Amino acid sequence: MFTTFTLLLAVGCSLRLALSWVLRRRLNVDLSVPQALAVALVVLAGLPDLLMPFPYPLPLSFTIGLVLPDLLFHRRSK
Repeated sequence: MFTTFTLLLAVGCSLRLALSWVLRRRLNVDLSVPQALAVALVVLAGLPDLLMPFPYPLPLSFTIGLVLPDLLFHRRSK
């Protein structure tokens, strides 16, 4: 059995992969998030509710899944 964290991470990665593929194929657009913004989103998702400056609706595992390619790979602008 997979845990909820693992399943949400897989769903986030799958969603990001599918969205990137569709945008690349139909519009020839490359989807990327700056690494600093990706880290800020992960930190915001990991904060306890008491310390959040505003409500962030996505769980930590889903957020990591969405920004994982941007955290692992550095894309250079053309």
